Amino acid sequence: MSTFDPTAFLPDDLLERIRERAPIHDRENTFPQKDLDELRAAGYLSILVPTERGGAGLGLAEAALLQQRLAGAAPATALAINMHLVWTGVAKVFSDRGVPGLEFVQDGAVAGEVFAFGISEGGNDLVLFGSDTAAVPDGTGGYSFTGTKIFTSLAPVWTRLGLHGLDTTSPDAPKLVFAFVERTDAVTTSDDWDTLGMRGTQSRTTRLNGAVADAAHVVRRIDPGPSPDPIVFGIFSVFEILLASVYTGIARRALELAVATAQKRHSKKTGLAYSQDPDIRWRIADMALAYDALPPQIAALARDVDDRVDNGARWFPLLSGVKHRAITMAKHVVDEAMLVAGGGSYFSANELSRLYRDVLAGAFHPSDPESAHSTAASALLGPIGS
Repeated sequence: MSTFDPTAFLPDDLLERIRERAPIHDRENTFPQKDLDELRAAGYLSILVPTERGGAGLGLAEAALLQQRLAGAAPATALAINMHLVWTGVAKVFSDRGVPGLEFVQDGAVAGEVFAFGISEGGNDLVLFGSDTAAVPDGTGGYSFTGTKIFTSLAPVWTRLGLHGLDTTSPDAPKLVFAFVERTDAVTTSDDWDTLGMRGTQSRTTRLNGAVADAAHVVRRIDPGPSPDPIVFGIFSVFEILLASVYTGIARRALELAVATAQKRHSKKTGLAYSQDPDIRWRIADMALAYDALPPQIAALARDVDDRVDNGARWFPLLSGVKHRAITMAKHVVDEAMLVAGGGSYFSANELSRLYRDVLAGAFHPSDPESAHSTAASALLGPIGS
């Protein structure tokens, strides 16, 4: 059995260039265009596309490893690319299961197109299961979309936006409509991304004013609410696993920085390296014990998706759970790394300072802590009132 080599897709020299640019984009609040250009040239945008369509033919398990590696160099770059990989991952879920409809995503990724994720809406805690965006049928199978999407990563560069809206006018309404629109005058991107961390993602607000998806790019029409439809499973599984991967990569980098600091700093009191201090050793061990639990969990769930394992109703607590644990773990590890590094980590030029801010974004991605706990409780106890 061959061993997957992440350096074949993300070589060390590429990662170092990306790492060097990360603090600049954080400080200047700019999109990492050179990162995208280099990743595109390396074929990274099509890692999840089958080889027969011109991609690398990787599985979700391999993509998760790569995203952990990329996040260790530049969390914002990894999180932005995540949103493109979500759609290519959903296309893989479809093709693996014989479901047509997303071949244009695979072909577009090979051609260098950038797909953004337009699902989040302000105040819409239904997320995948509902939408405040109006989806109006054109009578020929296409739709126009009017509404506002938030946290649209890759905002300056996407070529197609995958989104959903609610059709309330068709005879079989209501229906949630999943489709892709191009960047036209009917799409307005606000320059409003000025945040605490993850600044390079440029996840700006997107306003749709009758943005059109023709019939060929309307992927799915389903009933609102929880659904076993492949579009729901595909988005939820790939999104949660790749998100968990990004934040696990941040934790790994924080652990590396803490170890390096402990080995080079010396106590004025004892003259010994911090690596010999029992309290520092305990803290670093605690970080490692927390971190080590996540990569195997991510790998196991990703392989289940790749192998089409039927986890039935357990899928949702498993997926929301791994995302929640990854965020909780990463925040803990970064906190501990800051304490190991000492006061120097409080300065904005310190990489740990950026990681400390970046990791906070994890709490705002679906599934949030409330949703993850509700999903786990319902799986074990049944829904409230049952």
